[in-house]
Amino acid sequence: MKSVWEHFLQFVKDKEKWIRIVIPSLVLGCFFFFIMLSNVYTETYEIERFNNAKETIRSPITIENTKETDRKIREAIQAVDDRYDVSSVITQERVDYVNELFDAIEKQQEEIDAAQEEEVTVGENEENQYDSSVPLTNQERVQSLQQVLSPSITDDLSQEVLLSIVEASPRERSLGQELLTTSLYEVLNEGVRTDEVQTAVQSVNQKLRYSSIDEQLKEALYSLTKFAVVENSFYDVEKTNEAQKQAISNVEPVMIRAGEVIVREGQTITNEIYEELALVGLLDSDRNSYPVIGLIIFIILLLGIIVYEINKYAENNRLDNRKIASILLISLLTVGMMKLISIYTTPVNQLFLLVPVATATMLLKILLYDRLAIVLGIVYAVMGSVIFNAEIPGSLNMEACIYLLFSQLAGIIFLYSVKDRTAILKAGLGITVINILTVLIFLLLSFEKYSIYESFLLVGFGITSAFLASVLTIGMLPFFEAGLGILSDTKLLTLSSPNQPLLRKLLTEAPGTYHHSVMVANLSEACCESIGANGLLARVAAYYHDLGKTVRPHYFIENQMGIRNPHDFIEPKQSAEIIINHPYDGSKMLKKHKLPKEIIDIAEQHHGTTLLKYFYYKDKDKNKAVNEADYRYPGPKPRTKEAAIICICDSIEAAVRSLKEPTNEKINEIVTSIINDRLMDGQLSESSLTFRELETIQQAICETLNGIFHSRIQYPTSKEVKEAN
Repeated sequence: MKSVWEHFLQFVKDKEKWIRIVIPSLVLGCFFFFIMLSNVYTETYEIERFNNAKETIRSPITIENTKETDRKIREAIQAVDDRYDVSSVITQERVDYVNELFDAIEKQQEEIDAAQEEEVTVGENEENQYDSSVPLTNQERVQSLQQVLSPSITDDLSQEVLLSIVEASPRERSLGQELLTTSLYEVLNEGVRTDEVQTAVQSVNQKLRYSSIDEQLKEALYSLTKFAVVENSFYDVEKTNEAQKQAISNVEPVMIRAGEVIVREGQTITNEIYEELALVGLLDSDRNSYPVIGLIIFIILLLGIIVYEINKYAENNRLDNRKIASILLISLLTVGMMKLISIYTTPVNQLFLLVPVATATMLLKILLYDRLAIVLGIVYAVMGSVIFNAEIPGSLNMEACIYLLFSQLAGIIFLYSVKDRTAILKAGLGITVINILTVLIFLLLSFEKYSIYESFLLVGFGITSAFLASVLTIGMLPFFEAGLGILSDTKLLTLSSPNQPLLRKLLTEAPGTYHHSVMVANLSEACCESIGANGLLARVAAYYHDLGKTVRPHYFIENQMGIRNPHDFIEPKQSAEIIINHPYDGSKMLKKHKLPKEIIDIAEQHHGTTLLKYFYYKDKDKNKAVNEADYRYPGPKPRTKEAAIICICDSIEAAVRSLKEPTNEKINEIVTSIINDRLMDGQLSESSLTFRELETIQQAICETLNGIFHSRIQYPTSKEVKEAN
């Protein structure tokens, strides 16, 4: 039946824990949702064509305008000229015809000149077609040429044309041939299409017209040009298709960029603008639900991380409403501050560099735990990438994310020991360095060129952010310590000062108890640090754990200096009542002076429900029917590692101090005996100490006590020294 009841209590306890974690997380989730909604939600408009825009509208997304891209592709294809293949064979063939004609005339002229010079015989004259004694007429020469020239030439060129060329002087013919063939090469090599033949003929004739050639020969050359110039450039399908493909590949897609102005206030909404508004979804209200769903999923993931880490923290530490409230308040303030600054942030004016976000992680580290601070710092940085996206749905500001992450991690790393407020300022210097380096990374990796003024301005933002983070941490820390009653290291250090009124009261009214408390503090701190518990909390709590003894200080043996023990004059039960009351008297005094709850709890729990064995057995010797409950502390038992360690160290210190000769063997024996006694008596059952941790604690106590009570050299007296001499 007891086992079932314990399981039921554990179930209720776990249920309460999850309620305390989940409800604040849901509050955070709702806050995050409304903060980031404007960063992902796309506002839609009811707009008609050809009306004036009532406001400037920007594109919420980056998307390709396929219709405009297709139009550009069509224009690019139309701009591509047809590709033609120029036939060099035809070019050479036409020029060869011209050269054939002139070469035949030249050869004919050479044979005539040779016949006239040699004065050949009549027989020879009969064999030769050119008779020097009876020269051929020009008409006969033309007829002779028609017999030896290619049919293509004779079919297209008239006798009049040939006659004009024959009648020209050799010099004129040579000049005309050279000029004509050169012009033909220039024209034909460029390519002549069907519709360009007449133009090409005119181009050649134009060059001939302004030459110094005889007019009669010019006319003949005109006709020869008309014969020589023909189509030699033909349409090439493959080359044309290839050119079109190249033109298409050179067309850049027409993109509408996120944040780009589609229409300005007062501008007429043309059909083209209307189509762009429709394309980016500003006229379709149905598309607005998708970003909202995405934001909800994003927040669920972040809350899952937060809930997991808070639960992880609760497993190793005492999680109460104050700590939950501190996580909630820090998160609300941090995210709200980022949202406020994002309103004034633009792509040109990067004010996210001013956010003193390191304040959050430094407060979380001081008030709670390093790991929780790191995880929440990552969550804040990821949220910053959305909050600082200039309200362009679908975009993330990764620069803001990286900057916020590095700044927060710097705050955690450099705040390694909080002994006073100056530690926070020192951490601020470390944050300053990291902020400056991060800004320099952005400047050096950017394709944009920043002026010296802009560079110094951005670096100044980083420095200001670090300064504000330090100042805000110092300024807000007392609020969390006093307002929410959260115990931080700085608060503990303040409470550990000997000038604290309660410690001064303990020192003056119960000096033996004060010395005992200091010894317990040393032992407890060493034990806590050996197992990873809060050593500073254990030390400070140990200072105050026996504060209740100041009510009747002389009833406790450590304060009985030079007087008889008052317990010798009263009944054992009365003695037990006085001693049993001291944890609760101390608790009342601590509550009255508003000390942290953790210290009050340890003061109440440091004896648990242990038995006052001395007075119990003293009474039992007289009265066999004595009630053991009258000699037990009412509890509660220690519920934290720190309380359990103080419970052990309190008894061990008193026991070892009573030894006349505290050797290492005796100390080890007493330490083992007391730890086993507390364990068997069930005093450690409600704490989370493991057997491995108890072994570590035992070793730490023994090492500390052996260091305190180590054997010393026995120095001789002055008398012994004289006798020795």
